[in-house]
Amino acid sequence: AFQKQAFLKISGNEAGNGGREGYDGKCVFCRIARREEPGTVLLPCEDEDLVCFRDIKPGAPHHYLVVPVKHMGNCKTLKTEHIPLVKRMMEVGKAVLQKNNFSDLNDVRMGFHWPPFCSIAHLHLHVLAPASQLGFLSRIYYRINSYWFITVSYLLYKNIVCTDLCQ
Repeated sequence: AFQKQAFLKISGNEAGNGGREGYDGKCVFCRIARREEPGTVLLPCEDEDLVCFRDIKPGAPHHYLVVPVKHMGNCKTLKTEHIPLVKRMMEVGKAVLQKNNFSDLNDVRMGFHWPPFCSIAHLHLHVLAPASQLGFLSRIYYRINSYWFITVSYLLYKNIVCTDLCQ
Protein backbone atom coordinates (compact mmCIF):
# COMPACT_ATOMS: atom_id res chain seq x y z
CA ALA A 1 0.00 0.00 0.00
CA PHE A 2 2.86 2.39 0.84
CA GLN A 3 4.51 1.81 -2.53
CA LYS A 4 1.25 2.52 -4.35
CA GLN A 5 0.74 5.77 -2.38
CA ALA A 6 4.33 6.82 -3.10
CA PHE A 7 3.83 6.12 -6.81
CA LEU A 8 0.61 8.12 -6.86
CA LYS A 9 2.30 11.10 -5.21
CA ILE A 10 5.28 10.97 -7.59
CA SER A 11 3.15 10.51 -10.70
CA GLY A 12 0.59 13.11 -9.63
CA ASN A 13 -2.35 10.69 -9.62
CA GLU A 14 -3.82 11.66 -6.30
CA ALA A 15 -6.56 13.85 -4.84
CA GLY A 16 -9.49 11.85 -6.20
CA ASN A 17 -9.41 13.34 -9.70
CA GLY A 18 -6.78 10.95 -10.98
CA GLY A 19 -4.21 13.75 -10.82
CA ARG A 20 -5.54 14.86 -14.17
CA GLU A 21 -7.03 18.27 -13.59
CA GLY A 22 -7.18 19.92 -16.98
CA TYR A 23 -7.07 16.51 -18.69
CA ASP A 24 -9.66 14.92 -20.96
CA GLY A 25 -8.83 11.30 -21.72
CA LYS A 26 -10.97 11.44 -24.86
CA CYS A 27 -8.97 14.38 -26.24
CA VAL A 28 -6.12 13.29 -28.49
CA PHE A 29 -4.16 16.48 -27.74
CA CYS A 30 -4.40 15.85 -23.99
CA ARG A 31 -3.02 12.36 -24.58
CA ILE A 32 -0.24 13.67 -26.84
CA ALA A 33 0.69 16.34 -24.27
CA ARG A 34 1.07 13.60 -21.65
CA ARG A 35 3.09 11.40 -24.01
CA GLU A 36 0.34 8.78 -24.17
CA GLU A 37 0.29 8.69 -27.99
CA PRO A 38 3.45 6.78 -28.99
CA GLY A 39 3.14 7.70 -32.69
CA THR A 40 3.54 11.43 -32.04
CA VAL A 41 7.01 12.87 -31.56
CA LEU A 42 7.13 15.95 -29.36
CA LEU A 43 9.54 18.61 -30.53
CA PRO A 44 11.82 20.37 -28.04
CA CYS A 45 9.86 23.07 -26.25
CA GLU A 46 11.22 25.36 -23.57
CA ASP A 47 7.82 26.02 -21.99
CA GLU A 48 6.68 23.29 -19.61
CA ASP A 49 3.02 24.28 -20.04
CA LEU A 50 3.11 23.77 -23.82
CA VAL A 51 3.99 21.00 -26.26
CA CYS A 52 4.74 21.17 -29.95
CA PHE A 53 4.50 18.52 -32.67
CA ARG A 54 4.09 18.21 -36.42
CA ASP A 55 0.60 18.37 -37.89
CA ILE A 56 -0.49 14.99 -39.29
CA LYS A 57 -1.87 16.72 -42.40
CA PRO A 58 0.75 19.37 -43.12
CA GLY A 59 -0.37 22.37 -45.13
CA ALA A 60 3.19 23.67 -45.58
CA PRO A 61 6.75 22.29 -45.47
CA HIS A 62 6.85 23.36 -41.80
CA HIS A 63 3.48 22.81 -40.12
CA TYR A 64 3.53 22.53 -36.35
CA LEU A 65 0.90 22.63 -33.64
CA VAL A 66 1.57 24.33 -30.32
CA VAL A 67 -0.76 22.98 -27.66
CA PRO A 68 -1.23 23.71 -23.94
CA VAL A 69 -0.62 20.66 -21.77
CA LYS A 70 -3.70 21.55 -19.73
CA HIS A 71 -6.95 20.99 -21.62
CA MET A 72 -8.49 24.23 -22.80
CA GLY A 73 -11.38 24.84 -25.14
CA ASN A 74 -10.98 26.34 -28.58
CA CYS A 75 -9.86 29.91 -29.29
CA LYS A 76 -13.41 31.26 -28.96
CA THR A 77 -13.36 30.44 -25.23
CA LEU A 78 -10.24 32.54 -24.54
CA LYS A 79 -10.47 35.49 -22.19
CA THR A 80 -8.22 38.50 -21.65
CA GLU A 81 -6.26 36.59 -18.98
CA HIS A 82 -5.23 34.04 -21.64
CA ILE A 83 -3.35 36.62 -23.73
CA PRO A 84 0.04 35.80 -22.13
CA LEU A 85 -0.54 32.09 -22.95
CA VAL A 86 -1.31 32.89 -26.59
CA LYS A 87 1.83 35.03 -26.81
CA ARG A 88 3.91 32.20 -25.32
CA MET A 89 2.38 29.79 -27.85
CA MET A 90 3.48 32.14 -30.61
CA GLU A 91 7.02 32.39 -29.20
CA VAL A 92 7.26 28.60 -28.99
CA GLY A 93 6.12 28.39 -32.62
CA LYS A 94 8.82 30.84 -33.73
CA ALA A 95 11.49 29.00 -31.72
CA VAL A 96 10.53 25.63 -33.24
CA LEU A 97 10.74 27.11 -36.74
CA GLN A 98 14.19 28.51 -36.01
CA LYS A 99 15.36 25.19 -34.52
CA ASN A 100 14.21 23.55 -37.76
CA ASN A 101 16.31 25.92 -39.89
CA PHE A 102 13.52 28.25 -40.93
CA SER A 103 14.51 31.85 -40.27
CA ASP A 104 12.27 34.04 -42.47
CA LEU A 105 9.69 34.93 -39.84
CA ASN A 106 8.01 37.29 -42.31
CA ASP A 107 6.86 34.24 -44.31
CA VAL A 108 4.97 32.52 -41.48
CA ARG A 109 1.28 32.07 -40.84
CA MET A 110 0.15 31.47 -37.26
CA GLY A 111 -3.43 31.13 -36.23
CA PHE A 112 -6.41 29.19 -34.97
CA HIS A 113 -9.40 27.58 -36.61
CA TRP A 114 -12.54 29.38 -35.50
CA PRO A 115 -15.46 27.25 -34.29
CA PRO A 116 -17.22 25.33 -35.64
CA PHE A 117 -14.27 24.70 -37.98
CA CYS A 118 -12.05 23.12 -35.29
CA SER A 119 -11.31 19.45 -35.76
CA ILE A 120 -10.05 19.07 -32.16
CA ALA A 121 -11.74 20.91 -29.27
CA HIS A 122 -8.44 21.62 -27.49
CA LEU A 123 -6.72 24.96 -28.03
CA HIS A 124 -3.97 24.62 -30.64
CA LEU A 125 -1.96 27.13 -32.62
CA HIS A 126 -1.14 26.30 -36.24
CA VAL A 127 2.37 27.39 -37.25
CA LEU A 128 2.86 27.20 -41.02
CA ALA A 129 5.96 28.14 -42.99
CA PRO A 130 6.80 29.21 -45.54
CA ALA A 131 3.35 30.73 -46.01
CA SER A 132 4.33 31.58 -49.58
CA GLN A 133 4.46 27.84 -50.33
CA LEU A 134 0.97 26.93 -49.12
CA GLY A 135 -0.80 24.78 -51.68
CA PHE A 136 -4.14 25.70 -53.23
CA LEU A 137 -6.28 23.94 -50.60
CA SER A 138 -4.06 25.12 -47.73
CA ARG A 139 -4.39 28.73 -48.90
CA ILE A 140 -8.15 28.31 -48.54
CA TYR A 141 -8.07 26.29 -45.33
CA TYR A 142 -5.63 28.68 -43.61
CA ARG A 143 -6.95 31.87 -45.22
CA ILE A 144 -6.14 34.88 -43.07
CA ASN A 145 -9.03 36.11 -40.91
CA SER A 146 -11.68 34.17 -42.77
CA TYR A 147 -14.79 32.71 -41.18
CA TRP A 148 -12.79 29.59 -40.30
CA PHE A 149 -9.21 30.72 -39.54
CA ILE A 150 -7.95 33.72 -37.58
CA THR A 151 -4.41 34.94 -37.01
CA VAL A 152 -2.90 35.41 -33.58
CA SER A 153 -2.80 39.19 -34.07
CA TYR A 154 -6.52 39.26 -34.93
CA LEU A 155 -7.35 37.09 -31.92
CA LEU A 156 -5.34 39.37 -29.63
CA TYR A 157 -6.95 42.47 -31.15
CA LYS A 158 -10.38 40.93 -30.75
CA ASN A 159 -9.68 40.03 -27.11
CA ILE A 160 -8.07 43.32 -26.12
CA VAL A 161 -10.01 45.94 -28.08
CA CYS A 162 -13.40 44.28 -28.36
CA THR A 163 -13.46 43.18 -24.73
CA ASP A 164 -12.68 46.71 -23.56
CA LEU A 165 -15.28 48.26 -25.87
CA CYS A 166 -18.02 45.82 -24.88
CA GLN A 167 -17.73 46.50 -21.15
